[in-house]
Amino acid sequence: MALDNFDPVAFLRDTWQQKPMLIRQGWAEWHNPVTPDELAGLACEPDVESRMIVGAAGALAVEQGPIAETRFAGLKDRDWTMLVQAVDQQVPEVAALIDAFRFIPNWRIDDVMVSYATDGGGVGAHFDHYDVFLVQGLGRRRWRVGARCDDSTPLLDHDDLRLLARFAATDEWVLEPGDILYVPPGFAHEGVAVGDDCMTYSIGFRAPSRQELIGLWVDDVLGGLVDDDRYADPGLALQDNPGEITPAALTQLQGMIAQTLLDPAAFARWFGRYTTTRKYPEIDWAPDAEIDAAGMRRTIATGPWLQRNPASRFAFIAHPGGDVLLMVDGECHECAGPCADFARAVCAQACFEVDAALAKSEATVALLVQLHNQGSIAF
Repeated sequence: MALDNFDPVAFLRDTWQQKPMLIRQGWAEWHNPVTPDELAGLACEPDVESRMIVGAAGALAVEQGPIAETRFAGLKDRDWTMLVQAVDQQVPEVAALIDAFRFIPNWRIDDVMVSYATDGGGVGAHFDHYDVFLVQGLGRRRWRVGARCDDSTPLLDHDDLRLLARFAATDEWVLEPGDILYVPPGFAHEGVAVGDDCMTYSIGFRAPSRQELIGLWVDDVLGGLVDDDRYADPGLALQDNPGEITPAALTQLQGMIAQTLLDPAAFARWFGRYTTTRKYPEIDWAPDAEIDAAGMRRTIATGPWLQRNPASRFAFIAHPGGDVLLMVDGECHECAGPCADFARAVCAQACFEVDAALAKSEATVALLVQLHNQGSIAF
């Protein structure tokens, strides 16, 4: 489902995280993958994250889901928006949209939020800390894009929305079904439905902050330290002034921290686990009956098609020599030989035919048993 007449190399070089870009008719044939009624049904589900934003610009009110079915009957004919997160993890046809944007590494992909809006509906002028592709699925939406913002940009006083206090548009477009607007992090933007039945698919990308990385990495490191690993100074030299903290002491103290925190292999393992932890673990594919190694060998021997759980996250880290660390749903698996080849394949494709020869690899069979029984994959 690659984009038509689109050069990903040129996009990454000239546009990605630099400036907004409008892509007219990204596909030769566009089919809206989920209907408004289906989206409303998801918004009513208790395990699906959803919101309703009601009111005209300047008077927006947020209602957190799940949304009661009776609420829809009480809504006006205009000025409201329904937002549903991670629809890609519920609807395979929505998940397929992500394939068009896999020129961005998988670990950066967050989810697909889908919005439905009546005439005049929107979420107000705002900016995000992440990249987003806004695919128009149904109806029309007017997008206005402004200047780049940061955390010092004034915001309105609102309990639930980060709305800009001032917004001046520099570009404006009306998107039709199949059109795509790319907005980099920090750029002010506002989308308003033009007419009814306006649906937009927001494909968002994760960008961990420095604060988040440092805080979580340090927390993980602290969990593995022992109390008796302490500063020591045998052969301490007599100081002229006992009040001085000497350069040698400072170097040694800082070295204790640096040696622990600047371990590339340990950080790689931690980040792989962290970035593949499920955002919505409640989407459970765990089978009713677990499979054992013998059963897995029989399954693999038929050359079945394997599908990843859309709520699961897969990534790998390559080592010299061909071995890899496979990260799945916050767990790390060491893979070599045929198992490493399988790890690369399962990270590259959400659905593919399994090579029957893998039944001869004990390591691959054991990995498949674990991934299947924990609900990360299915056949």
